[in-house]
Amino acid sequence: MAPQPPEVERMPEICRREVIAWDTHAKKVAETLMELLSEGLGLEPGKFKELTFSDTRLFVGVCYPHCPQPDLTMGLASHTDPTVLTVLLQNHVPGLQVRHGDEWVDVKPVPGGLIINAGDFLQIVSNGEYNSIQHRVIANPCKEPRISIVMFFSLAKWKESDSYGPLPELLSPEKPAIYRNFTKQEYDDNFYSKGLDSKSFIDKIRI
Repeated sequence: MAPQPPEVERMPEICRREVIAWDTHAKKVAETLMELLSEGLGLEPGKFKELTFSDTRLFVGVCYPHCPQPDLTMGLASHTDPTVLTVLLQNHVPGLQVRHGDEWVDVKPVPGGLIINAGDFLQIVSNGEYNSIQHRVIANPCKEPRISIVMFFSLAKWKESDSYGPLPELLSPEKPAIYRNFTKQEYDDNFYSKGLDSKSFIDKIRI
């Protein structure tokens, strides 16, 4: 959906208006949350917006059909999102789980409720103050399909050095960087060279 807007006429007409509306409203939600997250780090509310953390947006719709043998497979493997933030809307069919300690916890659908995931990029730039969320989707045993609508938010403008790392404002002798700087090429290569996984990039750049 951004930074390059899609060609509207290429969207399916049956959901065109809804997709455009969802992009607008999900962006407002994400930017409001980013203001709060920025303040939580002791930064100005508009810092994340200034850093273009909501200016790359990927819209994904996922359908999990009925699975006759859900004990033999997974709906979506365990992973963390590589992005800054994720805004997710799900229908009434359960299946999403998050990792809490050593256990998987069901995320029960709440009508009209949104699910927010912190991503790996947010964990890195916050120098570990925020943690990305490990989650998965179990195979759907229900007769009805499970539907989720997801918007992933990432930065649009990298630094002139084409690198990133923990925000300098958050570092001090008492709180040194726990992640090294990395390049956009490293970030992209890690994502596209493998399947879904949890914090593999974070582990690579941990000091």
